[in-house]
Amino acid sequence: MFQDRIQAGRLLGERLRRFEDLKPLVLGLPRGGVPVATEVARALDAPLDVIVVRKLGVPGHPEYAMGAIGEGDVRFVDWQVVTSAGVTAAQLTEVIRWEREELARRAKKFRAGYPRLDLFGHTVIIVDDGIATGSTVTAAIRVARDLGAGRVIVATPVAPEDAVQRLREIADEVVVLETPRPFYAVGQVYGDFSQTGDGEVTSILQRARAWRRSHLLRPTTSSANVTMTTRFTPMAMRSAISILGSPTVPRAPALASPWDDRPRLAGCRHPI
Repeated sequence: MFQDRIQAGRLLGERLRRFEDLKPLVLGLPRGGVPVATEVARALDAPLDVIVVRKLGVPGHPEYAMGAIGEGDVRFVDWQVVTSAGVTAAQLTEVIRWEREELARRAKKFRAGYPRLDLFGHTVIIVDDGIATGSTVTAAIRVARDLGAGRVIVATPVAPEDAVQRLREIADEVVVLETPRPFYAVGQVYGDFSQTGDGEVTSILQRARAWRRSHLLRPTTSSANVTMTTRFTPMAMRSAISILGSPTVPRAPALASPWDDRPRLAGCRHPI
């Protein structure tokens, strides 16, 4: 049992430390997956972003996924669920249309005019607060692949074993802390599973972007490293930000936590 998403994320981050040397990019699934991804990104000292997807819920039973859509016009439909639930072509088309509009709205709100991280050639860790059917994460994996990710790792605190097995067929690795039997719902392993709001997601991402800018422009004293200055053009700046995680970008271990504004003690890696 996890106390809340924060504790689950910290435990998941510890399990994922073996990937730290790969300089991964951490991608949270909004909304509930972002607080968990925050803790993972902190543990790995990795850049944080979102990967926006939307579940396609069965009409009348929206919590039951019959597929998902994602950025870049990615679409995944579980035709077995569609058939067994008796969903018509017209109903499916309407659900996709509505969810596509909602996806565009959320992507615009969360990104606030900033470009998404460039995934090309990078190891990416897709994080959610839990997996039920796996449809949403499947769409996220396909989005990451389409955007050129070199390696895709799925990480979550909880998922049923059958969903884990399906995801292992399309992801490079799947890391799960708990696979309860029987599995009823993601919330069964959380003490506090209250809803995560859009405002919380937006605030987390704003702090992550501010940290990336500070991290990139911090001067170094070593002539062996590339010293970044503020003489970037806007286009060059966006390009430079997109390569965060590359070993050629100087790291700044003394910087404050990129994902929140809690105080930290001198010399302490994590916030208080």
